[in-house]
Amino acid sequence: MSVPAVRTAKPLALLLLGALLAASAPSVSPPASAAATAPLALPLKEGSLRFAVIGDSGTGETGQNDIARLLMQWRAEFPFEFVLMLGDNIYGRDDPRDYRRKFEEPYRALLDAGVKFYAALGNHDDPNQRFYARFNMGGERYYTFKAPKGGARFFALDSNYMDKPQLTWLEKELGASGADWKICFFHHPLYSSGKKHGSSEELRKVLEPVLLKHGVDVVLQGHEHFYERIEPQHGIYYFISGAAGQLRRSNIAKSDLTARGFDQDLHFKLIEIAEDEMHFQTVSRSGQTVDSGSIKRPPEPKPSS
Repeated sequence: MSVPAVRTAKPLALLLLGALLAASAPSVSPPASAAATAPLALPLKEGSLRFAVIGDSGTGETGQNDIARLLMQWRAEFPFEFVLMLGDNIYGRDDPRDYRRKFEEPYRALLDAGVKFYAALGNHDDPNQRFYARFNMGGERYYTFKAPKGGARFFALDSNYMDKPQLTWLEKELGASGADWKICFFHHPLYSSGKKHGSSEELRKVLEPVLLKHGVDVVLQGHEHFYERIEPQHGIYYFISGAAGQLRRSNIAKSDLTARGFDQDLHFKLIEIAEDEMHFQTVSRSGQTVDSGSIKRPPEPKPSS
């Protein structure tokens, strides 16, 4: 059966308009005393995998810089090895000066400390970002990498254009991975309670069957400028983390999808994988924990005799 390509990207004119509106959106300043004030909710187990997650970050404005500073502060207590970027990495213009202002300068301390960033493309991103070395995309719109520990493999997808070649690639890579934890990250959420965008239902129709078939455990998404932990859907845990630079205040609608939501300020996410458990903590710009918890990976089914 042929699979129609699902386009979630907007026409160029709308993208340019959106970028201009995003650039002019007012930022919300944190309290003067904002700092990493909340206690760490993650166990810091020996030999665990630790990473951070940001989405919709690349504005170059005050909010992005506030989150970047907080990330560095929290890294002193939770030494994460890399950061996943869930799209909209560079809003608006993206010449070399913009890469400096909207990525290199905010995260300079993390980059200098050897932290790697792995990016997925968002609808405001030029596809040529895949050639930018510090996004570690290897020149590809979609790619996979194995974590150095924790039995985890990550799959970065281009949700702007989910065509048959990408789905075929994903089927092959998921089927061959053999990883304990299979984690996908991309921009447009398959499930969302957002008033602005909501669930990407057409994308879900073609992508979710592949995720279910190959036992994907966790999906990380951006696009909505808030935080939402979705109630598990068919055994998969979905998170939206799209407010590391842009905020859409009070945009989470009342929905049965929401396990936990936060749309009052910017945030970032910390994750730790230790054997068959994934622990997470979401931190607001004021340094407060807005969500935390853990996921237990189900045991592999026993082969039939």
